Formats: sequence, C-alpha cells, structure tokens
Amino acid sequence: MSPDEPVQELSRDECRELLKRGELGRLATAAGGESDIFPVNYYSDGDRILIRTAPGTKLLELTVHSAVAFETDGYTDDEAWSVVVHGRARQLDSQAEVDEADQAPLRPWIPTLKYRYVHIDIDALSGRRFLRLPEPER
Repeated sequence: MSPDEPVQELSRDECRELLKRGELGRLATAAGGESDIFPVNYYSDGDRILIRTAPGTKLLELTVHSAVAFETDGYTDDEAWSVVVHGRARQLDSQAEVDEADQAPLRPWIPTLKYRYVHIDIDALSGRRFLRLPEPER
C-alpha cells in the first residue's frame, strides 16, 4: 500500500486470519422486509463464525431468514481494515454440536445467560485494508 493507493483488497487468507483475530463484530439480518444489525462478540476459526445469544429478536430473525451478513474491523494508528462475510446462520440444536461449541473460547461480554449458539457458514468473504492518512488537498 502507498499514499497513492490507500485502499487494498485483502485475499481470502488475509480475511480468514483477521476473522480469527477478532472478537467483536456486527451481525446483519433481514426478516419480514425489515433489516437489523446487532453487535456481537464471536469466535472464528477462519472457516466459520460462532456466536452465543439469548432468545429474542436476533434468534427469531435467523429462524425466519437464515441469510446474514457479518462484519468485523479494526485499526491502528497507521491503518484500518474491514472484513465482510455473507453466509447462512443456523442455531445449533444437537447436543453434540452444543458440546463442541462449548469448547470454543467464546464467553459473553456482559453478565447475561446466553446459552444458544448460532453457527454461520461462510459463503462469501471479502475485505479491505486502508491507510490512515490525512485527507488530500481538494
């Protein structure tokens, strides 16, 4: 990257690595003609995304329409990045799946009971890295 080209498309492998390093993202859903976005903490091994949630709007919307978008990002003093996932979300139902999910390093950030797991299969993955530079002269 250079000041002449301050935006760089990330490779799939770079996106996967950034997903693995992240902890906080936004889950976008759409159901009944309405769209919603929810901040969530998450775990990813780079091939899938796992979130924990409680019964409510988010879980209901995922049951109605499983197509979701997920975004996570980060920044330093010099650069920023964003990774966007499109995929299908489903609640883990079998005890074997829940037992496996319990082994992931995923704990709620707030002291609430979140005992439902949602798994997002990644269909499409894209990302960009940005240099954080002053605005150019007009």
